[in-house]
Amino acid sequence: MTRTLQLAQDPDADKLLSDDPFALLTGMLLDQQIGMEVAFAGPKKIAERMGGFSVTRIAECDLDEFVELCVHKPAIHRYGGSMGKRVHALAEYVVEHYDGHTERIWTEGDPDGTEVLKRLKALPGYGDQKAKIFLALLGKQLGVRPADWREAAGAYGDEDARRSIADVVDDTTLQEVRSFKKAAKAAAKK
Repeated sequence: MTRTLQLAQDPDADKLLSDDPFALLTGMLLDQQIGMEVAFAGPKKIAERMGGFSVTRIAECDLDEFVELCVHKPAIHRYGGSMGKRVHALAEYVVEHYDGHTERIWTEGDPDGTEVLKRLKALPGYGDQKAKIFLALLGKQLGVRPADWREAAGAYGDEDARRSIADVVDDTTLQEVRSFKKAAKAAAKK
C-alpha cells in the first residue's frame, strides 16, 4: 500500500492504516454504529496500548487481556468489549488462513474481484456490505483492482459515488458521505 489514506482524519492514524493492511482491515471491522473516522482511529489506539500494531501479536494475545486493552478509556469503540473480541478473532483468522499476511486476501493466486469479495465475506465480522465497501476501498484508493472488482463491489464501486468510507479522501468527501448516509436513513424510514 503506497497511498496515504485520510480515513481517520488524523495523520498518525491514517499513516498506520496506509502502512498496515491489517490495521485497515481492523478499521473497517470497527466501522459500525460509530463515526467513520472514530472507527478508523481504533487501530492507532490499539497500537499505542500494545507498543506497536501486529496481527500476530494481537492473535497471540490472551483474549481477556486484549479485550481489557480495547475497553480502556478511551475505548476503541462504543462497544469496546464485543469489538475487541471481533478484532482478536479477525487477527486469529488472518494468522491461521493467510500466515499473518493480510494482503494475501486480495493477492494470493491472482484472484478476480468476485473471489476477493468471497474471501472478505469469510472474515469474522465481515458481512456482504462490509466486504463490498472494503473491496471498493481497495480499488478506489489503493489501486488493488482485480478483474470485475467494480461489479463485485456493487454500488460502492461506482466511480463518482459518495456512499461509504471507500469514497473518503479528505474532510469534504467525509461530509459528502455523511450527507448521503443521512439521506439514505431518512428515505428508509419513509
